[in-house]
Amino acid sequence: MKINLKQCMIATMMSLGIVSMNAQQTQNGDTISLTLDECLRIALSENPTIKVADMEIERVDYSKKETIGQLLPDISFGGQYSRTLQKQTMAMNGQSFKIGSDNSYSVGFSALLPIISVQLWQSLKLSNNQIKQNVEKARESRLSLVNQVNNAYYGLLYAQDALNVLIENRETAKLNADIYKKKFENGTASEYDVLRAEVQVKNIEPSILDMENTIRQAKLQLKLLMGMDMSYNIKVSGNLSDYQKSMYETVLNTNASIENNSSLRTLELQTEALKQALDVQKAAWFPTLALSANYNWTSLNNGTPFKNLTWNPYSTVGVSLSIPLFQGGRRYSKQKQAEISYREMTWQRENLENSLKLQVQAQYDNIQKSVSQIETNKAGVDQAVKANQIMEKSFRIGAASYLDLRDSENSLMAARLAYYQSIYNYLVAQSNLSYVLGNTDIDRYKTTNNY
Repeated sequence: MKINLKQCMIATMMSLGIVSMNAQQTQNGDTISLTLDECLRIALSENPTIKVADMEIERVDYSKKETIGQLLPDISFGGQYSRTLQKQTMAMNGQSFKIGSDNSYSVGFSALLPIISVQLWQSLKLSNNQIKQNVEKARESRLSLVNQVNNAYYGLLYAQDALNVLIENRETAKLNADIYKKKFENGTASEYDVLRAEVQVKNIEPSILDMENTIRQAKLQLKLLMGMDMSYNIKVSGNLSDYQKSMYETVLNTNASIENNSSLRTLELQTEALKQALDVQKAAWFPTLALSANYNWTSLNNGTPFKNLTWNPYSTVGVSLSIPLFQGGRRYSKQKQAEISYREMTWQRENLENSLKLQVQAQYDNIQKSVSQIETNKAGVDQAVKANQIMEKSFRIGAASYLDLRDSENSLMAARLAYYQSIYNYLVAQSNLSYVLGNTDIDRYKTTNNY
């Protein structure tokens, strides 16, 4: 039985609750209808950037285990064989004679265990810090991805709403052109009136084609962010005006603190890492103590190798102490470098905090401006609708010209586009604000399944 890949994809995603159950069948294939939450769940599960960030956490975890392994005994097994080419000569009482064996064998185990190694202990703290930094980096990747998906989704909604406005304006222009054709046939309108009405229809076509291309590009961008195959057909649910009812409440409940900002948290971890790196350099001044043990078997013989071997065991246990005294000033220079780097972070944090506060204020200003624009543009749409209705009635009774009618229709189209644009600007500013503050609830989009 031949299996359609797209149908398998949709069936699997439906089973996960990622795709709405009302996915429609079209002549071109299956169209997947997605809400914003569904897009975010797919993106956070399938985007390659997120997968790479998670793999980095796993990689650094193994790096930590590698450091921990240095605290455990280092055990090895080895063997050695040597053939004497010229034996040593010993002279005694005027006589000389050869000493030594032709063949020498040695096999055995050796172990080395660090007992005191302050520098190694401090390095473990650095490994823990690196894991925390990678976890925060993965979190930042998710926050950034959520913001990108939000903006792409809102952009697609705006393009669809704008296309609907343009199509509606074109249909109205077509209706007016048909009216003039009938009037021309009845002798109550001139050919110039007919041509002018048809030109108005043609003038809208380029804008519609541009917006259709914008929608295609927006869908490709959204699928790219979701890590979805570009061949799938998708559509987004709802329109921008659906968000107007609840979007104000979301901003009012937003905590303006920047303590969850990912860049700030990363800087704090980096500052902590520099402090730990400084401790590592200071630990280089401390002595190290290690325990060693050996258990070997040796054998000596003359003549042909590997014959008449007699193995004799021997073992040793000992401790080694190393006290660093002088290294040409290298330790002191490294310690001073670490101290300067640590102090630099204080100024970097102050600069970052000021920059983040400026970004937060800028997004709040954008939100406030968008709120005013939404209210103004909504009133403008109501006025434009009323003005267009009056102009249509005036046109029917001959009290207004065709140019007056088209002017009112174009004003209504511009008012609607401005209204949708202001909602789009608001939603983007809101998403950007959440990204800067780092307070997006990522856990709500987690899914344990993959498609």
